[in-house]
Parts: sequence; structure tokens; C-alpha cells
Amino acid sequence: MSPSKVLLHGFVVLILAWLIIPVLIILPMSFSGARFLAFPPPSWSLRWYESYLGSAAWMQATRVSLIVGVCSAVIATIFGTAAAYALNLTQSRLVRSLQALLLLPLIVPIVITAVGVFLVYAQVGLLASMTGLILANVMLGLPYVVTSVLVGLRKFDPTQEMVSRSLGMNRWRTFFAVTLPQIRPSVISGLLFAFISAIDETVVSLFISGGEYQTLTKKMFTALRDEIDPTIASISSLLTTISFILLMLAALNARNTDRSQGRAT
Repeated sequence: MSPSKVLLHGFVVLILAWLIIPVLIILPMSFSGARFLAFPPPSWSLRWYESYLGSAAWMQATRVSLIVGVCSAVIATIFGTAAAYALNLTQSRLVRSLQALLLLPLIVPIVITAVGVFLVYAQVGLLASMTGLILANVMLGLPYVVTSVLVGLRKFDPTQEMVSRSLGMNRWRTFFAVTLPQIRPSVISGLLFAFISAIDETVVSLFISGGEYQTLTKKMFTALRDEIDPTIASISSLLTTISFILLMLAALNARNTDRSQGRAT
């Protein structure tokens, strides 16, 4: 192996270690029997998982996050798939420039986005509301859906739609009968990424959530400010595990996309 490849592999290993080591530290801390966060744990216990599951306040925040995550992911998937389909069909530069606008939430610093959303919501009365949280997360989830679905559509053979329409099916029926079944893995991947984005989102929630509509991530942030106990570690471990499982599902869907497109060609 050449020295350049050794350096590259070493650099990649360092990056992976930088990302993984915090998780490897938080996970055992969540099973600590101590009153405060300590590593390594002086004793082992499930008390902090029991504390989380038995707390009405934590459960309320979890319900809010799950409702926001599911609703925003579904809405973002519907509109993101429609937008990706339109972008894939059109040759207009004006319409294609809309793709950049749809990707702005990934480009603009999240703090600036949060301040902008807060100012708009303050004018229309959507602060500390479920509707406001869902709409904000739809905006943040759209780029993931559009990007994922566009990848699937650009591997899809458009002549199949032409054949379907030549047999008398309109564009609407053609999309659901011919196109959607073949790009379904890409749509599901976009849905999963939008859900992960909504569940893990913190900065915007700090600005616009509150009261009974406080997300889990905001409650974790305020709990860290007021008192640090291993309950935070247990919740972080659960969120990390859920995100990891969903990412694995998204990866499997990506493989399914490649296989379905390969069979189609």
C-alpha cells in the first residue's frame, strides 16, 4: 500500500474515531448507578431509563417530538416527491433554479433559519404551537426528500412512462402505477431522513417551542442547563440508537433502489 493511501486511511480512521468515541462514552454512562454523570460508571443500573420512562414531563416531550417527526416527515415526503418529479421533468432554467431554493435549509446556517422562523411566527401567532413545529420541520426536511427522490428519478427510465401514456393512462395514473413503485426506495429513504431531521432538530425548537409543545431535544437542553443527571445520557443513547437504525434502513433502501433500477434496465 502506498504512503498516500496509508495517510488517507489513517485520516478516515481519525474522523470515524472523532465521531464514534462520544457515543461510546455516553452509552455506558446511561447505565450508571451514580447520581451524577461519571465515566467510567462506578456501578451499573437501569434507574435512569426508568426515570425517563416514568416521568410525565419527559413523556410529554417525547410525544410532541414523535408527532412532529411523523407529521413533518409525511408532509415533507409528499411535497418533496412532487417537487423532485417536477424538477426532473422540466427543462426550464427558472424552474430548475427552484431546486436551489428547496436546498436552502441545508445551506443557510441553522441559527439564521431559527431566528427567521421565530420572527415570522411571532407575527402570525405560531410560537409554542404544534402547527408551527410541524411546518418548520417540513421546511427543514424537504431538502432530504428532494435530493433522495431526484437520485431515484434520474436512474429511472422515462420511456416506461411514455409507453404507459401511449396505452391510454394519464400522467397521474402513470406516476402511481409505473414510476412510484420503482422509486419507492428513494421515497422511503427521504422519509426516513426527514424523520431523523425532525427528531434530532434542536436549534429551531429552542426558538419556537415551549409550554406543552416542548420538544424532547429542547427539554434535554434546558435540563442540561438546570441540572445534569444520567437521565440525559439515557435519552441520548435511545435517540442515537433510533437514528442509527433508521440510517441503516435508509442504506438498505438505497441498495434496493440500485437493484430495482438495475432490473428495470
